[in-house]
Amino acid sequence: MTRWPRSVYEVGNEPDPRFTLANERTFLAWLRTSLALMAGGVGVAALTPGGRVLQLVVAIVLLLTGIACSLAAFQHWIACERAMRLGQPLPSPWMAVVLGIGLAVTGVLACVLVIV
Repeated sequence: MTRWPRSVYEVGNEPDPRFTLANERTFLAWLRTSLALMAGGVGVAALTPGGRVLQLVVAIVLLLTGIACSLAAFQHWIACERAMRLGQPLPSPWMAVVLGIGLAVTGVLACVLVIV
């Protein structure tokens, strides 16, 4: 039986299943966050039938942050799983920075939108 991605499963030793499952739960939590961000972007866009520019910018920032979060979640899952198999330190969660910046930008834009 071949497991995918090979770059993860064809190296090192099988880690304790508890660690692998914890890594998977973290991955799924990031995917839920990503889905919520994208749903928020679609919701903001749906509330702008006239297409107010600032509302569309907020929607796009939410959507792009959600997309970045989902892609980063998969990359981080791979990096963590591979590190565990090779007995290396776990990588830092750089996607938290992307998410934090994306949400900060969205918050500022939303504040401007509410004030205007």
